Amino acid sequence: MVPINSTQKNSQDTRLLNALGAGNSSTRLQAALAVGTRPDPSFVDALVARCAIEPDFFVRDMLTWALTRLPAEITVPRLLAELRSERAQARSQALHTLSKIGDGKAWPAITRSLLHDADDEVARSAWRAAVALVPTGEQEGLAAELAAQLGRGDRNVQLSLSRALVALGDVIEPALQTKLASDDPTVRAHAHATERLLRDPDAGFDSAVDEAKRIVALGPEPVGETAC
Repeated sequence: MVPINSTQKNSQDTRLLNALGAGNSSTRLQAALAVGTRPDPSFVDALVARCAIEPDFFVRDMLTWALTRLPAEITVPRLLAELRSERAQARSQALHTLSKIGDGKAWPAITRSLLHDADDEVARSAWRAAVALVPTGEQEGLAAELAAQLGRGDRNVQLSLSRALVALGDVIEPALQTKLASDDPTVRAHAHATERLLRDPDAGFDSAVDEAKRIVALGPEPVGETAC
C-alpha cells in the first residue's frame, strides 16, 4: 500500500469539506458517510456547522451519525456551544446529536428554556435528549417540566411529548394527575391520552386521543356499562 502523504490527505480533506456543502444532496450524503466511515477529529467543526444549515433530513441524520463516531470529549463541548445559537436548527440538531451520543455530562445543558423553547422542533429535540440523558433522581422533576406543556402544538408535537413522558415510566403519574384536573379541555385530553399510552404502550396515539376527547366531553363510562 502506498502511504498517503500530508499533501494528499489535505487534498482529500478539502474535497470532502467541499462535498459537504455541495448543491446536490446525494453528494452531501456521501461526503457525510465518508467522514463518518473514517472518523477524523479535524472534521468536527465542519460537521457541526453543516448540521445548523443542512436542509435535507437524511443528510442531517448522516451528519449526526458521523459525529457519534468521534470521541465524545471532542464533540460534546462543540455541540453544547450550539445550544446557545440563535438559529433554531442549530439548537435542534445539536440536541438530537447529544441524545445519540448519550454522554451524561450534557444533562446540565438541557435547560428549562430549551425544554420550553418557542420553536417546536427545538422543544421536541430537547424532550428526547432530556429523557435520554436524565440522571437517576431527576426523573420526577423532568416529568413535571414536560407535563407543564401538555396540550401544546399539533398532533406531531403532542405525540412527541407523550412519548417522552411515557419513556420516563410511572414517575409521570403525579404530574399527569395534576393535568387531568386542568380547566383546559385540550390539556385534559392530552393528559388522558398520555395516561392511556402509559398503561398500554401498544395503543395507537390517535385512538388514545379520540378516547381522551370522549372522556373529557362526556366523562368516563360507569363501571359495568356496556354499549348497546
